[in-house]
Amino acid sequence: MGVQKEDVEKFLNGNPDFAKKYFAKSMSSAFISKVSGMPEKQVDFSKLQELSQVEESRIMYDLITDMQESVNMEKVVFKILKRISALIHADRCSLFMYRQRNGVGELATRLFNVNTESKLEDCVVPPDSEIVYPLDMGIVGHVALTKKTVNVKNVKENQYFSSFVDELTEYETKNILATPILNGKDMVAVIMALNKTTGPHFTIEDEDLFLKYLKIATLNLKIFHLSYLHNCETRKGQLAAVSRNKVFEELTDIERQFHKALYTVRAFNCDRYTVGTRQTKEKEFFDVWPVMANSPPYSGPVTPDGREIIFYKVIDYILHGKEDIKVIPNPPADHWALSSGLPTYVAESGFICNIMNAAADETFNFQKEPLDSSGWIIKNVLSLPIVNKKEEIVGVATFYNRKDGKPFDDHDEQLMEALTQFLGWSALNTDTYDKMNKLENRKDIAQDMVLYHVKCRDDEIQNILNTREVYNCEPSECEEEELQAILKKELPQLIKKSEIYEFHFSDFNCTEMELVKCGIQMYYEVGVVKKFQVPQEVLVRFMYSVSKGYRRITYHNWRHGFNVGQTMFTLLTTGMLKRYYTDLEVMAMITAGFLHDIDHRGTNNLYQVKSGNPLAKLHGSSILERHHLEFGKFLLSDESLNIYQNLNRRQVDHVIHLMDIAIIATDLALYFKKRTMFQKIVDLSKAYEDERKWTDFMSLETTRKEIVMAMMMTACDLSAITKPWEVQSKVALSVAAEFWEQGDLERTVLEQQPIPMMDRNKAAELPKLQCGFIDFVCTFVYKEFSRFHPQIQPMLDGILNNRKEWNAKKEEYEAKLKAIEEEKAAKEAAAAAKKAANNPSGGSGSKTCSVC
Repeated sequence: MGVQKEDVEKFLNGNPDFAKKYFAKSMSSAFISKVSGMPEKQVDFSKLQELSQVEESRIMYDLITDMQESVNMEKVVFKILKRISALIHADRCSLFMYRQRNGVGELATRLFNVNTESKLEDCVVPPDSEIVYPLDMGIVGHVALTKKTVNVKNVKENQYFSSFVDELTEYETKNILATPILNGKDMVAVIMALNKTTGPHFTIEDEDLFLKYLKIATLNLKIFHLSYLHNCETRKGQLAAVSRNKVFEELTDIERQFHKALYTVRAFNCDRYTVGTRQTKEKEFFDVWPVMANSPPYSGPVTPDGREIIFYKVIDYILHGKEDIKVIPNPPADHWALSSGLPTYVAESGFICNIMNAAADETFNFQKEPLDSSGWIIKNVLSLPIVNKKEEIVGVATFYNRKDGKPFDDHDEQLMEALTQFLGWSALNTDTYDKMNKLENRKDIAQDMVLYHVKCRDDEIQNILNTREVYNCEPSECEEEELQAILKKELPQLIKKSEIYEFHFSDFNCTEMELVKCGIQMYYEVGVVKKFQVPQEVLVRFMYSVSKGYRRITYHNWRHGFNVGQTMFTLLTTGMLKRYYTDLEVMAMITAGFLHDIDHRGTNNLYQVKSGNPLAKLHGSSILERHHLEFGKFLLSDESLNIYQNLNRRQVDHVIHLMDIAIIATDLALYFKKRTMFQKIVDLSKAYEDERKWTDFMSLETTRKEIVMAMMMTACDLSAITKPWEVQSKVALSVAAEFWEQGDLERTVLEQQPIPMMDRNKAAELPKLQCGFIDFVCTFVYKEFSRFHPQIQPMLDGILNNRKEWNAKKEEYEAKLKAIEEEKAAKEAAAAAKKAANNPSGGSGSKTCSVC
C-alpha cells in the first residue's frame, strides 16, 4: 500500500520544523525554471522562499500600478478578485456594493462570478440586472450587518444561507468565504469567494491569503467611496448655492419660485423630474357645506395635517435629449406623473419613496409603452415631499431614472431632500411676501378708516368757509379770491380777542373752533400762504383735521396742541427768533408745533413699554413723539390736506426734515442732551457786538439753527408753566389729573405702584413736585432764552412768579403737616403722662400673679 496524499499532509502538519528545512534546502536552477516558467539562464534564485516573495511583490506592484493609472474601481477590483480566485482555488468571486434606499441598507452586485478565466465585460453587472440582498437575507447580508469575516464550510448547515441566487443562476453553492469592506465604521462593500475547487472548504491559510490580498482592494474601494462622497457633497453645495440665488430672485409666487430654482439647476443626476404643487389655502366654510356644493364632500386622501391632496399644477422638467419644460395646469388623475399614485402617497404619508425597479412595481403597471415620442420609459424613481416651515406639504418632487442607470441611493435622497427642504422653507418667502401685502392692505384700510373720522368733512368746513351760504357752492368750486374774502371776515376779529402775539395767551375764553381759526390766521400772519401758494381750502381742512386728530383726553388734547403752536408763533414773531429762519422753515416750525402731540393717548413713553403697546414695538425710542410725527405725515400725505403740495421736491424734503427734528425734540429724555449745546450758542451770541453779524452767522449755521429750534420746541411744550398764575394753576391740575389717570392704570392694569407724581393718593404733594419740576427742568430753558433774546423775558418772569406761588403752597402744606405732627405728638405725650399718673409705683412692682 503506497503513501497517500492525506498521509503526507498529516505528517507535514505534525512536523513543521522538518517541513521548513525541506523547503529551505538548495534547489537546482532547472527545477526553479520549471516552477517559475522563466528561462533557466535568467534564474538567479537559490531558494523557493525567495521566489515566492519576489513573485508576490511583482503581483502587488502590478495592482498598485493599475490603481494609479486607472480610475475605474471595477477594473482594479476585478484583477484582485481574479488573482484571489487563483491563489485560494475559489470557483468564483463576487463584489457586492452597499447602499441605502428609503433609509434601509442593502447590497447590490457590482462584479459577479469572477474567476481566473473571466473577462471584465462579462462580470460587471448592469444596473437593470442587479441582484439585491437586503441585510436580513443571506450570508452576504449577515456579513454586512455584523461587519465580520465569515468562513462557511457547509452552507447547508448555516442558518443565514439563502438559495434564491442559486435558483436564479442554476448554481450550487457549497462553501463561502466572505469579508466586509469598511471605511472607518461605514459599510462600503462585501467581497465573497465561493466553492473551494481543490478541497472540501476554504482553510485558515486561504482565509489569511484572502484577507491579505483584499487589503489592496479595500484601499481602492475606500478611495472610490471617499471620491463618491466628495462628489455628492460638491453637488449638494453647488445645488444649494445656485438654487438659493434663484429662489431669492422670486418672492411673489411659489410656483415661479420653484420653477426658477429647479429649471436653473440642471445638476440633477436624472433624466427627468416633475413637481406637483398643491393648494394650501384653507377652504371657506361654504365650500365644505354639502348642501350648497354641486358635488359630494371630498373623501379622498389627505396630508398628515388633514388637508386635501389635489394637485392643481404639474411642472415637467425634461433633461434627456432636448431639454424642455411643460406646465400642466389642473392635471387629470390619469396623467402619467400622477397615475401611479406615488405623488399622492408621498403627499399623504410625508415619506421619501425610492423605487429601484419601476417595471416590477405594481404602481407602474400603467406603463405599457414609452411615455413620449423619444421612447423614454420609467426605470427607477425617487419621490420626496416639499414641506414648508409650517410643516405643511406644499408639493411633491419626483425624479426619474438616474443617469448612470443605477437606482437612486441614500446620497441621492439626501441631496434631493436638501433641495426640497430648501424649496419648502423658501416658501416662507412667498408666505411672508403675501403677509406683508396683506398687512400693507390692512394698514391702508385702517388709515382710510382713520382718515375718514379725522379728515375735515364737507359739512364741517362750512363752519369756517361757509361757501354754501355765501356763494351757494362748495369750496372746491370757488376761486381763491372768493375764499380769501370769506376768511377776512372771520379771522381778523380773533387777533385782538385772542392776543396770539402775547406770551401770556390763554385759550380758556376760546372755543375749539376759534382756536382752529386762530391757527389758520397764524399762517397768514407770517406770510407763507401767498408765498408758497397754499390752497386756502387745503389750509382750512388741514387745521380742522389736526384739531380732530387730537383725542379728547384730560391734558394732551387739541388745546395743548394749539398752545404749543401759538407759543412757537410768538417766539418767532414777538421773541424775534424768526430772523434766523427762512419763511419755509418758519412754516415747518409752526406746523410742527400744532402736530407735536396729535393722537396722544394720555400716557407717557414708559407706560407704552410696560404695557407692551404696539407703538413701543414699532419705535425703539421717543415712542410717542415718533407716532405723532408719523400721524402728522399721514395727514399731509392726503392731497386735500397737504399744505406743502405746491413746494418743489427739495423744499418738501427740507420741511419734513425740520418737522422730524422739531417733533422728536419734544421728548424730554433728549432735552438734557441738547441744553449744554444750546447754552454754548447763547454764550457765543454774547461775543458778537454787532447784532446783524450774529444774525448772518446764525442764518448760515444749519446745525446751530436746528439746536435752537429743538430748544424752542421744548420751551413751547413746557410753556404752560410760564403762564399767569390763574392760568398756570388750572393747567397744572389738568396735567396732574392726567398723570393720576396713568397711575391708576399702572396700579390696576400693570399691578405696579406708581411713582409719587402719578399717585393720586399723594395729590397733596403737588406743590412740592411742581417746585422740583420748575427748578430742575424748566427754569434753565427760559433763563437761557431770556439771555439769548431779551424779548422772551416775560416767559422767565412768569415761571419765577409761579415758582413763588407753588413754593408758598408747598410751605403752607408743610406748615399744616408740621402742625398735625405736633398735635399728634402732644396727644401722645399727654396720654403717656396720664398713664404714668395712674401708676405711681413706676411699674417696679412684681409682674407675677398668684391665685390662692
